[in-house]
Amino acid sequence: MPSFNIRDYGAVGDGTTLDTAAIQAAIDACHAAGGGRVVVPAGATYLAGTFRMKSHVEFHVERGAVVEASGTISDFEYVQTPESHKGVGYPNLGESVTFVAAYDCEDIAFTGGGVIDGGGRKFIRERLKHIYRMQAQRPFTSVMIGCRNITFQDIVIRDGAMWTLRFSGCEDILIQGIRIQNDLMLPNSDGIDIDQCRNVRIANCHIVAGDDCICMKTCANAGDFGACENITVTGCTLVCTSTALMVGCEAFTPMRNIVFDSCVIQSSNRGLGIHHSHNSIIENVIFSNIIIETRLFHHDWWGRAEPIYVCAMPWTPDVVMGQVKHVRFSNILCKGENGVFVYGWQQDTLQDIVFERVRVELNKTSSIPAGKQDLRPFEGGEGLPDYPTSGFLIRNAQGVTLRDCEVYWGENRPEAYHHALEAINVQGLKLENFRGESADPERFAAIWEHSLTE
Repeated sequence: MPSFNIRDYGAVGDGTTLDTAAIQAAIDACHAAGGGRVVVPAGATYLAGTFRMKSHVEFHVERGAVVEASGTISDFEYVQTPESHKGVGYPNLGESVTFVAAYDCEDIAFTGGGVIDGGGRKFIRERLKHIYRMQAQRPFTSVMIGCRNITFQDIVIRDGAMWTLRFSGCEDILIQGIRIQNDLMLPNSDGIDIDQCRNVRIANCHIVAGDDCICMKTCANAGDFGACENITVTGCTLVCTSTALMVGCEAFTPMRNIVFDSCVIQSSNRGLGIHHSHNSIIENVIFSNIIIETRLFHHDWWGRAEPIYVCAMPWTPDVVMGQVKHVRFSNILCKGENGVFVYGWQQDTLQDIVFERVRVELNKTSSIPAGKQDLRPFEGGEGLPDYPTSGFLIRNAQGVTLRDCEVYWGENRPEAYHHALEAINVQGLKLENFRGESADPERFAAIWEHSLTE
């Protein structure tokens, strides 16, 4: 394989000199030669602004090498959407900048045991106790639009200033064995965002993110690429301050045929999530063989420690809601400060949702009060309404099945902890071998007896 060392094109690697031109020159030469490997040699830090990948190029960061984003916003280029995919109602991402860019490429790869550093710490405006306030503009670590045959393997990506890996309208993505190490206090530092992509495999990754770890979307600002479908996520370990595995909440075109399996989620604000906010469809989603541990974070972060969260609420009052249907949760162990939350805007918004062999254990562990639920993003109403905590809370849905599910309560049970199961306006609710009792059986029995005597 032809090899193109960035030092041969003038890279200095002192962590101060801007090496953007040298990196780009090596990529351009590799592409012009018909493809090969661009080598970032070990033992140095290469500071850079935006560089663009081109077809048939492998960007190989050797173990011990760092490619680090500059802290100067003028060193970064604005994100571009191919003209052929600027659909009606899909504005360009022209207000956003990115560190690594790829547009309409094919057969590209990022490999090696080295580091791509997004420089998130350089864009912090204020450090609060629970979250950072960021500068008005900061770069995505990587944006790839309209690309085909993409591989990320064995590389380390750290300190994203914005979404770390964003793929929009891409086909045939393999992400395997990578590590994403972001700051849990840095908002919007998602790990991997899959937007309107098809045939995606994510496997054996460890992700720490100050927002969602892995999120499926169909956004309205990258291009008109159609559905997001045929995606598998397996064997990942995840920690985040929002949702570890998420489908939504931007869903302007369909999302379907998505499988999450054999993952472990720890110390996260939400475990598994589906949030629908627009007029499309989310269907055929499976979550299986997953261990989840959640805890409450400050309300600046979306989520209320739900291990499993399915919600369909309009983002703005003018939205005509689509549907979420054919969703399966099986062989899942949940432990945390909140229960399973299923909430539809209307009864037919959520259809055919099955929980099988789901164990929920609730125990209050943080200092943040219980007794609220989170519907955000939600305009025209209360996004964080006061509402008690149940093992399973299901409201406004059709065709919900709980099979061999169980609820247990730990020693710390605040008054906001209520029922093992609360179902309101659920048509076709089916319970098979459900086990559980209320958080305080004597207190709720007394309330029930009192209501009978009034």
